[in-house]
Amino acid sequence: MNNGIVYLVGAGPGDPKLITVYGLECIQKADVIAYDRLVNPKLLDHAKLDAELIYCGKMPGKHHLIQEEIHTLLVEKAQQGKVVTRLKGGDPFVFGRGAEEAEVLRQHGIPYEVVPGITAGIAAPAYAGIPVTHRDLATSFAIVTGHGRDEKGQDFLDWSALATGIDTVAFYMSVGNIAYITRKLIEHGRAASTPVAVIEWGTTEKQRTITGQLDEIAVMIEQEGYSNPSMILVGDVVSVREKIQWFQEQGIEWKKEIIK
Repeated sequence: MNNGIVYLVGAGPGDPKLITVYGLECIQKADVIAYDRLVNPKLLDHAKLDAELIYCGKMPGKHHLIQEEIHTLLVEKAQQGKVVTRLKGGDPFVFGRGAEEAEVLRQHGIPYEVVPGITAGIAAPAYAGIPVTHRDLATSFAIVTGHGRDEKGQDFLDWSALATGIDTVAFYMSVGNIAYITRKLIEHGRAASTPVAVIEWGTTEKQRTITGQLDEIAVMIEQEGYSNPSMILVGDVVSVREKIQWFQEQGIEWKKEIIK
């Protein structure tokens, strides 16, 4: 039997309407959909009635084992001649391990395509009324993982560059490590008064946002009970939120209807 094909699809940041047209087509034609924990389940409503839906969520501490199982799953299903859509939150190549999956597929001679998606580092701030760049405030933007801790030998960030060389920094997966992040930024030259926003469940009906200064945001997160998935945005652009809180001002009832 000839191999099928695997589509590595970015599902977007949470709002099901933010998936790309091509990404939606890949869901609709798939025989198998392997989806991640942060994929909006409403997207699965567009699957064929006989499509096989396989949950591939990862729990802390078990990422490596489950990722190997995902590799095996994609290869086996494609070798059965099936159309496989690997549905990943955000963009498959932004902290999504999509490149590793693509490499495995290529090693096995399996056709694949990468379908980009909107990443939360841009979308969550946009829904909170915060542009990541601004003509007057920010001409550079970085997205980084912020869960690495120095005591565990996992901190590979160039804190000096992030603190003084980048106008806007978006930290993924960082709520539990925010005290360390803020301390390192301040130690390396970022002003303690720098505005910070924390956006929980960005672009969804559960979205909520808090803003504060770099030297106080860790306490605010704890007091307000914010948890992942949250996006932390550091930079002067956060101040723009006071002028364009469009998502909060308009309400979210109009966003609930799924694509027809």
